[in-house]
Amino acid sequence: MSEQKVGLEIANGVAVISIDNPPVNALGHAVRAGLVEQLAAAEADASVRAIVLACKGRTFSAGADITEFGKPPRAPGLHEVIERFDNCRKPVIAALFGTTLGGGLELALGCHYRVAVESARMGLPEVKLGLLPGAGGTQRLPRLIGPEKAVAAIVSGKMIGAKAALADGLIDAIVSDPVQGAIDFAHTVDPAKLVRVRDRSDKIAAAKADPSAFEAAAAEATKRLKGVEAPAACVEAVRNSFTLPFDEGARAEQQAFMRLVVGDQSRAQRHVFFAEREAQKIPGIGPEVKGAKIGRAVVIGGGTMGGGIAMNFANAGIPVTIVETDEAALARGLDRVRGTYDVSVQRGALPAGTTEKRMALFSGSTDWGVIAEADIVIEAVFEELGLKKEVFARLDGIARPGALLATNTSTLDVDAIAAATKRPGDVLGMHFFSPANVMKLLEIVRGKESSAQSIATAIAVGKTLGKVPVVVGNCDGFVGNRMLARRTIECERLMLEGALPQQVDAVVKAFGFPMGPFAMGDLAGLDVGWRIRKHRGATAPVSDALCEMGRFGQKTGRGYYVYENGSRVPTPDPEVEALISEKAAALGVTRRAISDQEILERMTYPMINEAARILEEGIAIRPSDVDVVWVYGYGWPVWRGGPCFHADLVGLKEIAARLEHYATAVGDETLAPCALLRRLADAGQGFAAFAQDAKAAS
Repeated sequence: MSEQKVGLEIANGVAVISIDNPPVNALGHAVRAGLVEQLAAAEADASVRAIVLACKGRTFSAGADITEFGKPPRAPGLHEVIERFDNCRKPVIAALFGTTLGGGLELALGCHYRVAVESARMGLPEVKLGLLPGAGGTQRLPRLIGPEKAVAAIVSGKMIGAKAALADGLIDAIVSDPVQGAIDFAHTVDPAKLVRVRDRSDKIAAAKADPSAFEAAAAEATKRLKGVEAPAACVEAVRNSFTLPFDEGARAEQQAFMRLVVGDQSRAQRHVFFAEREAQKIPGIGPEVKGAKIGRAVVIGGGTMGGGIAMNFANAGIPVTIVETDEAALARGLDRVRGTYDVSVQRGALPAGTTEKRMALFSGSTDWGVIAEADIVIEAVFEELGLKKEVFARLDGIARPGALLATNTSTLDVDAIAAATKRPGDVLGMHFFSPANVMKLLEIVRGKESSAQSIATAIAVGKTLGKVPVVVGNCDGFVGNRMLARRTIECERLMLEGALPQQVDAVVKAFGFPMGPFAMGDLAGLDVGWRIRKHRGATAPVSDALCEMGRFGQKTGRGYYVYENGSRVPTPDPEVEALISEKAAALGVTRRAISDQEILERMTYPMINEAARILEEGIAIRPSDVDVVWVYGYGWPVWRGGPCFHADLVGLKEIAARLEHYATAVGDETLAPCALLRRLADAGQGFAAFAQDAKAAS
């Protein structure tokens, strides 16, 4: 072999075949070829009575080499490799540890037995890439754990812990050491009584006789996934495990995989997968610049946002102190955090005892002197520039040299905030999204003097906290909120021109967002946008009037919608419809029927145009960074790939033409295509071409 990715060792009648392909033992061509070669050698050796399949490094295989997707296949394929293990005449035991994912688990399912260490986790997450398990996973897993549990696992893509895997029948034993445990297990099995997973039928017998339990489990697994292709394909494939013979089910699985892998939805999800990783590569900051170690954090402000930010540190095992202005505010903040943990435990999202373990990492103080002990200080006070500048001026005299000083502002000038200190290189923005303990996006706002060390530390902190960090430039609203402002303007216009909030929300939800913009506004609080508009000297006739009436959304029971008796379900309100008509008449706007297609275009195309401006100005490094921001921070459906990816699918020429139309129709020249969008459209190119050119130039 040209590349030695798979080794073979034989001792005491047991052959150990070991994959060694760091970092995650991906099943690329060299690995697959090596597995076939070493399995043949072990089978041919008369001294070998059993075979252990193992992996070197920190984990069992994480599955297929995703970089091979879309390229011409090279034999042996993963199906062929698994079939060889499946048909081996000697017992084969997979030794699982770390994470065993995708094709790695499918390979393990092709073995006769599986053992795992207690900390091992395993799963089939292909759905997260818009795919289904394509190497027999949808056929073998149901035969081990039953179709109902299999469909839930495959549609969600969630990992299964070793204890649950043992209870369900996915593994055969929990061992203290993966390889030695598998060797010991090998000595207990009878080679004459081998049963391939594909030949097992006891776990699928009930579904064959009565599929109702399976259909209920499938409906539950997909109830929030309307319009998403991969989950539906996963359900059909698992259904085939008990309605078709194994070989027919496997062929149907392969056909479904091939259909999905060339489809737009899977292309979009794979784009986001790579974009998330690419976002952490910052021009001018090489791997030699390491993030500083964070041993203690301080969050200034114990409100909803501050408490949520602090929870991230405790969740990551980092001690955190909340600093508040007085004891009452501090007590409220800590009580809110405790209550959030308690609710998660009650719902089963966190194990019992988690609240006390996490709260043990919290402390609170009204004494700013505690800031001197922190490696990172995050300010999360009211969104007002003067107040934030006062906080940073005070911080400057207390925080230790080299501590990272971050503002959680969502719109304000990070450079102005940094100028309040004598150490602007240590200052940047870390824009968390609400709820901060849940949302994955972290916009890292790079000021003009933010140091490479500060940026590297912020990225490292984001990853430690389980966030998806994206570095952006400093401007009003940065990337996400700057684009959102464009959509918000169109929401107001559409209401005046003839669309009702419920129609707009229905179109946006049908596109794939979890909520429409009006329902989202009610959830966030209409007074937030009202306050920002007043600060900017802007107006929004309908929305401003609602706020003047005290209709701030869910928290007041009235907003764009009405929420009766504490309900969170939005109900259209005739009073709002009358207000819209009144404001339109006062402004001389003749209301008309507006199509769903026009609504969709006006909800997305102005944002895409703003993304192009953001790229023109260098606020975002690359189009895929914009996509990551919107997928992880604003609910853009991952299977649509983000605004820039979606724009390329639609075609920038079409988008530019529609923007020209709307700019004329509403009399707003800012809707006209910006220079970059126009240039790309005229050249018949998309954002992908822009990214390639920018990468080549750098």
